[in-house]
Amino acid sequence: MAPTAVFTKNAPAPIPQLSQAIKHNGMVFCSGSLATDPKTGKFIEGSFQDRVRQCLDNLKEVLLAAGSSLGHVVKVNVFLTDMKNFKEMNEVYDQFFTEEPKPARTCVAVYQLPLGTDVEVECIAAERSKAKL
Repeated sequence: MAPTAVFTKNAPAPIPQLSQAIKHNGMVFCSGSLATDPKTGKFIEGSFQDRVRQCLDNLKEVLLAAGSSLGHVVKVNVFLTDMKNFKEMNEVYDQFFTEEPKPARTCVAVYQLPLGTDVEVECIAAERSKAKL
């Protein structure tokens, strides 16, 4: 089965170089999510935690469009421009990933992120029909 692009208007439109996500062999590979409002296409205003929340809300919508959910996420990668924000990121992250087992996760500090943001989150999930058989 060939890879299939996922698109939803409930998450920010992707730039031409990528898809919001790709479905392949029962898995959903989500592109990195920034704190962009899907309605305006602009970064949200507010705190660092507000930006993390928007990143995760965007991923949640992409996963739903792909036939998956946050409960089916197997791997998360978080990119921060400042590790001083690690605790604040975890406080929001824990509100989204409440089910056991928790996804595997990597969190790394990077020098810069696209468009000058300070957080980006990407994930890999199983499709609902393929998960928890």
